[in-house]
Amino acid sequence: MSTFGIGNTTTAQTADIVTNESLHDILNRRFGFSDFRPFQLDACRAAAEGRDVLLVMPTGAGKSLCYQLPGIARSGTTLVVSPLIALMEDQVAALNRRGFRAERIHSGRDRESSRWVCHRYLRKELDFLFIAPERLRVPGFPEMLAKRKPVLIAVDEAHCISHWGHDFRPDYRMLKDRLPLLRPTPIVALTATATPVVQRDIIEQLDIPNADRCIHGFRRHNIAVEVVELKPGHRIERACEILEDSSRRPAIVYAPTRKTAEQAAEMFQPKYPSAAYHAGMISRERDRVQSEFLAGNIEVIVATIAFGMGIDKPDVRTIVHLALPGSVEGYYQEIGRAGRDGKPARAVLMHSYADNRTHEFFFERDYPDIQLLENLYALLDGTKRSKTQLTQAGQMDPEIFDTVLEKLWIHGGAVVDPEENVSKGKVAWQVPYLEQRRFKLEQLADVTGFVRSIRCRMLSLVEYFGDLKDSGETCGRCDVCAPKSCLSRITRRPSKDELHWLEHLLRVVYIEGSIAKGKLFRQDFEKVMGRNEFESLIEALARAKLLEIRSASFVKEGQEISYERLELTGEAEGIVENKIEIVDRVDIDASDRVVSAKKSSKKNTGTGKNKSVRLRKRKTRGTETTMGLGPKSEDLVDKLKAWRLRIAKTRRVPAFRILTDRVIAQIAESLPRVEEDLLSISGIGPTTVKKYGVEILEMCSCESAQHYVKVNPD
Repeated sequence: MSTFGIGNTTTAQTADIVTNESLHDILNRRFGFSDFRPFQLDACRAAAEGRDVLLVMPTGAGKSLCYQLPGIARSGTTLVVSPLIALMEDQVAALNRRGFRAERIHSGRDRESSRWVCHRYLRKELDFLFIAPERLRVPGFPEMLAKRKPVLIAVDEAHCISHWGHDFRPDYRMLKDRLPLLRPTPIVALTATATPVVQRDIIEQLDIPNADRCIHGFRRHNIAVEVVELKPGHRIERACEILEDSSRRPAIVYAPTRKTAEQAAEMFQPKYPSAAYHAGMISRERDRVQSEFLAGNIEVIVATIAFGMGIDKPDVRTIVHLALPGSVEGYYQEIGRAGRDGKPARAVLMHSYADNRTHEFFFERDYPDIQLLENLYALLDGTKRSKTQLTQAGQMDPEIFDTVLEKLWIHGGAVVDPEENVSKGKVAWQVPYLEQRRFKLEQLADVTGFVRSIRCRMLSLVEYFGDLKDSGETCGRCDVCAPKSCLSRITRRPSKDELHWLEHLLRVVYIEGSIAKGKLFRQDFEKVMGRNEFESLIEALARAKLLEIRSASFVKEGQEISYERLELTGEAEGIVENKIEIVDRVDIDASDRVVSAKKSSKKNTGTGKNKSVRLRKRKTRGTETTMGLGPKSEDLVDKLKAWRLRIAKTRRVPAFRILTDRVIAQIAESLPRVEEDLLSISGIGPTTVKKYGVEILEMCSCESAQHYVKVNPD
């Protein structure tokens, strides 16, 4: 399959062999493309010449070609590490259709198939070998790969390696220990969503300090982004109205919960072909919905974030978010699924203060106060103690204990073997945990800042990702740049009182020259209106190009604190000086607004004790999870735990990384019979079902049959 013999030769030897013409030749003959997309050629050339590459380009920009083409140019097998089985399967199938020899090894394949793939790899019969990251934990597997080193290593979805990434996966973190065996083979790390801090962490974790950094292409010229504040109860109806126009379909609507996805799909169905897609559906039904959407038979798919990774449908015209996303990274990746054909597309984000409260709840649940981790760490010493003993000694709710132990293990404060025996780990675990906790809070602050900002939406996104070659121009399409083109926002003329305060606001800023937004609210507006009403006035003046909002910061007690300052535009100064009326120039956002953040925070303020109560009361399908087990399920719990231990030992991870005790208890009580039953259990998703569903259901089936015999002796 060699095009020209680069193989494993050094960069110096290949510098005059790899030319733009030779790479174009491979692109034309082997991949069937007439030309490279923007920024692809530089990345392909660097990798083909044997240099490490960090490639950060948006979804749909053609990242895959940037390891596929160099791999072919280097004449050997390219090893691709990928965290998603579905994405892996799609890419292998696509490469095989193009005539390349591609295979994969992951938990969804049986042992015999994986051995056969290994033999093909060693016999040099593969152009591409895709593996899941956890495969590198299998004893002897990295050594097998090293017997005939790959010519290129691609780490796909590389943000998963970083604690600061929006989709961190511990299995990716151990690549740093496994990949040196395969070096000096060049590494290409690829991701669509990596902020500068994540980019630095990827480079450190993969030990590629001299990597070429190809970070650009984040500006999507054809996507108009708009943000609207709406109460949760009004969002589905507004989305339904937006999508009634057939030119705005196909569309993807992202819902915060499975229930919301189903409700929205049900409302949409009478008007246009629609369907829900979420992790609670059985795999064949999800596959059917996805296939129908890709084929055009379903025009609107209403999905949780379980949908979209690796989906390449070029004609999606609209993306709607029915709630505030958890991070700017996740949001950008999701809107990037629109307009891949280059034609105009629109992304509508609906949010309210209630969304922040939801995210805060999940943050409290997933990132416990460090004092809880320190309490557990204080119980540890050099000897191994069982998790049960520690739970009792720490007098902690079992569910919270599982989260605390997992975080302590991830950050090195605890050593946990597959049997879940725990001993003391390293001393310096607090700093990385606090840093990650702080970073997660900053992600929430960043996405809140994005929706509250009155700056060009696309320019804000481009700057967030640190695009190295962007023009810095405003987009001219978003709700800030072109408010009259919005689909979701409703505006009205200002009332007499609002007009008075708009004019007062302009006069104060004119006199001050520049003033902090918070200071202006406190000294002139706090006694007469809520913060939301004040913000709506600021937004109205900014949309009218009469007010500029500038970012600023100051240092207090060693910490940098950011805030916003207000300044008048030149046009606004003339209006104030000449006392010109602005009633016809300014419109007020008429979208319904929730109570102000100030009032809501007072209403919802609770003690730490109340927070713990909220954390303990998780629900599954509307019913609080109970941990009490009847006699019929005790045997099944033992079987499930024995099975879990066997899997954990194979993967060399603590047992709770396979299934938690809480999930096992729910399985034993509900005795699921089919995949759909398993997916209804909180804590079990499609990946778990695909990996272990058959085995779990088989154990449940045996237990159910035995129980039937006991209660029906005749």
